[in-house]
Amino acid sequence: MSRNRTAALRGAAALLALALAATACASEKATGGAQPSASAGGDGVKTGPGVTADTITLSLLTDLTGPYASFGKSLTQAQQLYFEQINTAGGICGRKIETIVRDHGYDPQKAMASYTEVSPKTAAIPQFIGSPMVTALKDKITGDKILTIPMAWATGLLGSEAIQVTGTTYDIDMINAVDYLVKEKGIKAGDKIGHLYFEGDYGESALAGSKFASEKLGLELVEQKIKATDQDMTAQVAAFKKAGIKAALVSVGPRQTASLVGVALAGGMDVPFVGSNSAYSPQLLATPAAPALLKDFTYVTAGAPISAPLPAYQKLITDYQGKYAGQTLDSGVAAGWTAAIIVGDALRKACEAKDLSREGIIAAHRGQKAWEAGLGGEPQDFSAFDRPASRASYVVKPDKQAVGGAVILKEAAVSDLAKEYSVPAAG
Repeated sequence: MSRNRTAALRGAAALLALALAATACASEKATGGAQPSASAGGDGVKTGPGVTADTITLSLLTDLTGPYASFGKSLTQAQQLYFEQINTAGGICGRKIETIVRDHGYDPQKAMASYTEVSPKTAAIPQFIGSPMVTALKDKITGDKILTIPMAWATGLLGSEAIQVTGTTYDIDMINAVDYLVKEKGIKAGDKIGHLYFEGDYGESALAGSKFASEKLGLELVEQKIKATDQDMTAQVAAFKKAGIKAALVSVGPRQTASLVGVALAGGMDVPFVGSNSAYSPQLLATPAAPALLKDFTYVTAGAPISAPLPAYQKLITDYQGKYAGQTLDSGVAAGWTAAIIVGDALRKACEAKDLSREGIIAAHRGQKAWEAGLGGEPQDFSAFDRPASRASYVVKPDKQAVGGAVILKEAAVSDLAKEYSVPAAG
């Protein structure tokens, strides 16, 4: 994770699109058709849906019972902690933050129902898990003008002023991953590299990057596409082994990653594997695949792992453990915290401009060209919505001793190939 990411993405998106069409009248009625006009409060601040004189309401559309339940739990808890701390410090613009949590269980129809329910009373959405859900609702979110942070990084999510894809997209990460394999792992022109990927937005976005980099560097790409419901990667390992690959890219879920890397090493295929940001979970280090992952696996991500020696993360670890004792500190904690800060900063800037309408919140957010909050990585440019906010990727490796189960192997950097790559226009 739709930091997502997806089972039968196109089918789910089509299903949700049909459901949206079937309920268009009801949805429009629920949201009041055209959004209520903004008005100025007693403090002179312009307001809109989700904002009163005392509160700002935000909605977290998450997965607490589906395939990304552990990720969704971490995301949600981190964001609730952030907004609780904001309220303790006095709120934003003299208003307390209220959060509405809806668990869609990674079900498109439930996601649509949740969005339809909460959108009329929502100022912004700091978390929306599921590329197929956000993709199918993209036009609605854009029309409703609700600043939304998807927990997915497919290129198809670009192109909406209201939707902020944070950091890199999957294709950028894979380009930087191939560059890493060539510079650090001895891969050279003429070699074959594999790419295991999910069908749908996540996998296709990642594949666009691996194809671009392979063609530029004279590598032969061996593709293996699977469904998110596939669990045993024995056949895929056999195909890679027969092809004679020298390395493999991995754009699937954590379970498939564990099977791929574990089966490969057990069968004598000892090659480097580099995953997309949603291909790894620290929970994998408690499985039989742990030795193989520790030996051969790394992954690329725009966000620093929570183990990074950053004061902001060190405080987050202390605060999170104090609030949620015994809970796993995984990438969801860092991703959720980061997204909450992004929305919080947009609200503060909107307050400074005396405009907490939805349009005002988006304008405040999009006015930031070099956002960073002491969380590492390259500053993010939020001013344009048709390109990634960043092109820099960390290379991260599993580590049993580290908080969050991973540590930085190579600091965030932009490869020359990533600089020249033209991100596909979103449809």
